[in-house]
Amino acid sequence: MGKYRKFQEGKLGWPWVVAVGIVKPVLLATTKHQWDGGEKIPESGGAVFALNHVSEIDPFTAAHIVWDYGRRPSYLAKAALFKGPLGKFLRAARQIPVDRTAGASAFDAAVKAVNEGSIVVVYVEGSITKDPTGWPMRGKSGAARIALATGAPVYPVGQWGAQELLPAYSLKPHLIGRKMIQMKIGDPVDLKDLEVQEHTPAVVNQATDRIMKAIVGLVADIRQEEPPSELFDPKKAGVNATGDPRKTKKKDGN
Repeated sequence: MGKYRKFQEGKLGWPWVVAVGIVKPVLLATTKHQWDGGEKIPESGGAVFALNHVSEIDPFTAAHIVWDYGRRPSYLAKAALFKGPLGKFLRAARQIPVDRTAGASAFDAAVKAVNEGSIVVVYVEGSITKDPTGWPMRGKSGAARIALATGAPVYPVGQWGAQELLPAYSLKPHLIGRKMIQMKIGDPVDLKDLEVQEHTPAVVNQATDRIMKAIVGLVADIRQEEPPSELFDPKKAGVNATGDPRKTKKKDGN
């Protein structure tokens, strides 16, 4: 598990005082946790924290482990949220506004944050997994592109258990009994040979495959089960890649 660290990033800031004061007691009251490899989180400098996604609640549990080892996580969030009092809160908390209509803005914002020394949390699948058994599904290229562009380490993270607290696409948390949240952090994924190459789609895909392979291996360690031989592909399965897979898949052009 490793020894927890005090906050490493200088002044905490009022948003984090508020967030930690409210959210952490709730998590401690509703969950138990088992952190494995948290000491690998760097004490300083930018990094990509790449993990699987099983529940709407797991951004909070992911933040919990990063916080326990002395760092402050940054997430990409819709630019529309950065207005009024909430926007002031998010900016002060060093979260990253993204205009989803502006093409590469999400990528550029994440690269900027990593280069400025932030730990940027990326859900590599891009959405909660659609695999009916909860295994990670096919990854998207975001984490790989950020890592290749910055040269920053990308830490693979496997997690399991948050879906027991709040099932995917549900608004009804299961609050009876504290749920076990397990997270395991691996060594940085070796992308050195790819960083020096032109970052073509093929190279980015190789990097993504390495990251996903590491994540799946960590999830398998936690679950003590053999993972599927092939990652779930929503397109092949005919389900929406984002949102609730139980809803009818939209047809092209509609």
